[in-house]
Amino acid sequence: MPKIKTHRGAAKRFKKTGTGKVKRMHAFHSHLLGKKSARRKRRLAQAAPVSAADMKRLKRLLPY
Repeated sequence: MPKIKTHRGAAKRFKKTGTGKVKRMHAFHSHLLGKKSARRKRRLAQAAPVSAADMKRLKRLLPY
């Protein structure tokens, strides 16, 4: 059976942690930032864990 290919688009957007969880970045932090508060921008700049509901799909996209 051939090896599974990693989905390159997903590989650029998600990173696996050492414990096997997956990190993602928040949306809405690329432009139109003048109207957003400093607190909101600070929080959007931090990574967040991927929800358990999305993990099944990500396991197929990021097999390794």
